[in-house]
Amino acid sequence: MENIIEKIKQLAHAQREEVIEWRRWMHRHPDLSQEEYGTMAFVAERLREMGLEPKTGIGKTGVMAMLNGELEEESGKSYCVALRSDYDALPITECTGLPFASEKPGVMHACGHDMHTCSLLGAAKILVQLREHLRGSIMFIFEPSEEKYPGGARMMMEDGLFADVMPNEIYSFHCLPEMDFGRVGMKKGKYMASTDELYWTVKGRGGHGATPHLNVDPIVVASHIVVALQQVVSRNAAPMSPTVLTIGKIEDVGGRTNITPEVVKMEGIIRSFDPEWRLRTHELIRKISTGVAEAMGAECDLFVDEGYPPVINDDDCTEWLDLRMTAEDFAFYQQKIPGCYFRIGIHEPGTPFSNLHRPNLVVDERSLELASGLIAYNAIKALENRIKQNQT
Repeated sequence: MENIIEKIKQLAHAQREEVIEWRRWMHRHPDLSQEEYGTMAFVAERLREMGLEPKTGIGKTGVMAMLNGELEEESGKSYCVALRSDYDALPITECTGLPFASEKPGVMHACGHDMHTCSLLGAAKILVQLREHLRGSIMFIFEPSEEKYPGGARMMMEDGLFADVMPNEIYSFHCLPEMDFGRVGMKKGKYMASTDELYWTVKGRGGHGATPHLNVDPIVVASHIVVALQQVVSRNAAPMSPTVLTIGKIEDVGGRTNITPEVVKMEGIIRSFDPEWRLRTHELIRKISTGVAEAMGAECDLFVDEGYPPVINDDDCTEWLDLRMTAEDFAFYQQKIPGCYFRIGIHEPGTPFSNLHRPNLVVDERSLELASGLIAYNAIKALENRIKQNQT
């Protein structure tokens, strides 16, 4: 494998400027979830230039391409490794000041998906040039709508992504701004949390703000619900079971300085790692919310929009990295296929740090060369390891 590693390094370095230009084009032309038609066309065209035949429109705006290696197992059965990236942007106004900043007002690649996609395109170009070393096939998945329910992974699979070929393993990664360029992180087992969105409607009785005794103030009721819900984590979650409950939005319907509104709406998330505890949190949140409202003379309706399951990395593919309370629809693939989700550092040492989903996120573009090479190597290594396992 040492010879292959050197070839991969050489190819990744030779195409470095091209991959960076791809990424800058994507950064200038971001597409929101389920609207990625321009991105889909761009990715498909790059794949065609490599000699691949991409399928487009999977899950509405997704792309998939297959690369068959020239080395086959003696059994004649082709082992398939899938490589996945995501490519939707976020409704955020960019303030980086970069010369290739977003040209779409209010839309930005603030989660690094442009970096993910172009790194995978770079890996694809490397693997096409090394297809004589591939002991099986590679499936390239370019996924839309990771940022928006129901998630591009589910949408693509329901639209027949694996109808012709079911991969044996799947790999993906996410850039990590708090990790310096040149570092890579992996972790066995549980890595990223499940996520569910929560929507409350608190119904009271509106009226004049100067006659509170005649009203049922939904703002006060909602405030008590928010405080009471802190018990879900602090007094119900086991200390060894990481859980996050966040209420991110509260708004009244029709209130003013002197008007008590009829309704208050709230939105939030619940994230955890244990499937049974995940369902238990829904029950607790519902009981606490409705109970507090009823005790104060109001009503509360709760809608739980079940989102992505937890990301659980296969032990055979992975090494160590800390747990994160972020979530990823890559977990839907892992429910069907063993896989690994890892991290690549994008922070330039000595520069200010900006987190994901922030308008000033900046990527150290050297990470594209590293990511392209690492993804390509992982694919070749995965195929080689499976051959060795079959021979023992």
